[in-house]
Amino acid sequence: MTSLDQYGWQAYRSSHPQPIEMNGLILGRIVSIKGFKYYAQTENGELETELSGKLLYIAENTELPKVGDWVSLMAYDTMGYIIDVLPRKNALARRNPGAPTQKQILATNIDAALIVQGLDREFNIMRLERYLVQLAACGIASIVVLNKADLVPDPPAYVDAVEKLQRPCVVQVCSTYTGMGLDALRQNLLQPGCTYVMIGSSGVGKSSLLNALMNTATQTINATSEANHKGRHTTTTRDLFLLPQESLLIDTPGMREFGLTGDEDVTSGDLFPVIQRFAAQCRFNDCQHVDELGCAVIEALHNGTLSSEVYDSYVKLKKEQRRFEIDAEEKKRLNKQFGKITREAKNYRKKYKY
Repeated sequence: MTSLDQYGWQAYRSSHPQPIEMNGLILGRIVSIKGFKYYAQTENGELETELSGKLLYIAENTELPKVGDWVSLMAYDTMGYIIDVLPRKNALARRNPGAPTQKQILATNIDAALIVQGLDREFNIMRLERYLVQLAACGIASIVVLNKADLVPDPPAYVDAVEKLQRPCVVQVCSTYTGMGLDALRQNLLQPGCTYVMIGSSGVGKSSLLNALMNTATQTINATSEANHKGRHTTTTRDLFLLPQESLLIDTPGMREFGLTGDEDVTSGDLFPVIQRFAAQCRFNDCQHVDELGCAVIEALHNGTLSSEVYDSYVKLKKEQRRFEIDAEEKKRLNKQFGKITREAKNYRKKYKY
């Protein structure tokens, strides 16, 4: 029998002090989703479950169970049925690649994210900045893992490049081939009972890192393509693993797209702290930091205090977030308009009985 405290229950409860009424139902945590099957860890082990009618026909996609969710279950024979999803501490989301105005939730109830970048051909500072911005918007702490350090002559140079972003994140250099940095990752950064999610592009070594942390061949490893030097997708589902030191790690498929989303509850200062430090000295409170008179951000850019890479990233990512917000609002407006037309047509048919 496995205690749910090993799967992060105490960490979850500490962030949700209000009482949770189970009403005779079973508590579980979603550890994997395969098609229409949801696998939940319970006090009595892993249970294969399906959605109840309430969730199947009523819930929005973002409200459906995701890996990391705590859920209430009803057991029936060897199966279980998910009755409800407990309130989330947070959720890692990105813009849905197939529906640009919608969010896609990747994992929930996360204490920190491991952003894995390979130092061979997959190190991309702009992509890293994109991850860091979205994680800040989701309220999730960041740990940058620079993998494949054995393949480059000067790993500290990559650490310097990350630190120039001036973001509150931990940076850990490692190599799954030589074992460099893995003990520090296990002992100093991954805390027992806490949940971490691992994200990054294909080919950065996420599967190798998971295998090293699990001390076993949990995930299959494919070689990087020799034709285009791009990683191949080896992980195809999101799964939650209990590591030997009792940390929890959610593995995710490689993502070449990580579109940003808008969030009304997050300020620009939360997403771009280095810009905010200069913005506090701007002449106008509503300064957009483009060409306004008395803009301290532009002044810092001109005198070299603020790097052009950081400023260019800020402008690009702010535009992308704004586009998502506008597109989402337009979709909401059109849906509202369509709903009004539908109601009017229904009332007209009812009035004239046809």
